[in-house]
Amino acid sequence: MTIASKIAWDDTVLPFQLDRSDIRGRVVRLDGVLDRVLAQHAYPDVIESLVAEAALLTAMIGQTIKLRWKLSIQVRGDGPARLIATDYYGPQNEGEPGRVRAYASFDEERLDTSGNPFDQIGKGYFAILIDQGDGTVPYQGITPISGGSLSACAETYFAQSEQLLTRFSLAFGRSQMPGEQPAWRAGGVMLQAMPKASPFAAQEGSGEKGLLQSDDILDGEEDENWRRANILLDTVDELELVGPTVSPSDLLVRLFHEEAPRVFDTQSVEFGCTCSEDRVRQSLSIYSSKDIAHMTTDEGIVTADCQFCGAHYTFDPKTLGFEAEGVEGAKS
Repeated sequence: MTIASKIAWDDTVLPFQLDRSDIRGRVVRLDGVLDRVLAQHAYPDVIESLVAEAALLTAMIGQTIKLRWKLSIQVRGDGPARLIATDYYGPQNEGEPGRVRAYASFDEERLDTSGNPFDQIGKGYFAILIDQGDGTVPYQGITPISGGSLSACAETYFAQSEQLLTRFSLAFGRSQMPGEQPAWRAGGVMLQAMPKASPFAAQEGSGEKGLLQSDDILDGEEDENWRRANILLDTVDELELVGPTVSPSDLLVRLFHEEAPRVFDTQSVEFGCTCSEDRVRQSLSIYSSKDIAHMTTDEGIVTADCQFCGAHYTFDPKTLGFEAEGVEGAKS
């Protein structure tokens, strides 16, 4: 995507609230960001679709929390798509963008490229992890893979683990603007019933109860409001979600004008990776000199590649591990 074709609402998350319904939400557009994420690897189409969906969910969910560090989604299964991993890094200062990165691990020989991408995961789990940085205990919530899509897994996670009714409507794929090369465009809407005290904000929830329905959490008018907002969201089509001609604010007015939508400051999003030579060196510090020796190539170096951004690092093995002495002698 060139600078000329970039639109004001590309790569943004727009928070909103439906005042009549007491429902909060997000409209997300990931365009250039998703292109950057997927350009790091030559993924098959079915894997690209899973990574795109996971990245959309991560940007939406991550923006709902006041993050000091990061929110991650991990999807692990016993199928050909073994792992989908995404991170959303919250802005460190006001006005800065959030950052998204993602990658997938898969067994290409086992992939069914003509089937449903979600079926490539098999049995496994969907996990949300929140890490607020130094001095805090990371939070993790897990739900089994189910429901036919990653967005359905996320809805189940919020219902089971956080007792928060949540709905996602997502669309993504390659599109081509006149005079441009095909590029990824993706978008979605998230709705969430606003609890009096948010278990998700408090990072609580056992995840041991069954899947909740709207009338398990809401009653009377609140339940009717939730059902009405979902009926309205059902009228959205993929082109409205993806754009690029329909702005997020116009989409909200079209869908929810009778619900008194109110928007807040837009959060910009960019591709971002936190890998560095120092971080990789630190991760290698847990290995002994014997372990480092087995990692050393015939050229006498240790190499490491970042799965997220593709950065390539090389090290002198004598400077690595917790027993740096005798590395060369340990190599067989």
